[in-house]
Amino acid sequence: MSAIMFKTIEASDIPALMDIYNYFVMNSTASFHTEPVTITEFTESVVHPNSRFQTFVITLDGELQGYVQVMPHKKKQAYATTGEVTIYLQPGCVGKGIGSAAIQFIETFAKEQDFHSLISTICADNKPSIHMFSKNGYTQCAHFREVGFKWGKFLDIVTYQKII
Repeated sequence: MSAIMFKTIEASDIPALMDIYNYFVMNSTASFHTEPVTITEFTESVVHPNSRFQTFVITLDGELQGYVQVMPHKKKQAYATTGEVTIYLQPGCVGKGIGSAAIQFIETFAKEQDFHSLISTICADNKPSIHMFSKNGYTQCAHFREVGFKWGKFLDIVTYQKII
């Protein structure tokens, strides 16, 4: 049986995870970056000084599959009990249960950190991600039209939320 594992990100993980992220920057609308991020930019997005906010590396049978993180939703104090969930997986990982396992793992972590609500912001074109969050109990709570522009077209984002 395959073993999906999670571990706290380490500096040595950052280049490989950045490569996964940059794949989606250059090949999809999953990221609204239009140019590859630098190691400094990526590090700032996955390492947070507050230990409530964490990024975890995902492996399957010891092989790197991607990462899941819970980061601040907004900087104002009243948002302290809401986290933003992000998952990026190697291309071709769809349908292996890794995304759902990552959601369940990050929800458990978030509960231990006293989060009340988790949010994920997704490009409306990203049907696999929308499906994954929906099947794990997240509901759409917002739809922002034409807020991004990439590859010559305007893009919508949708926000999915779960009270944990």
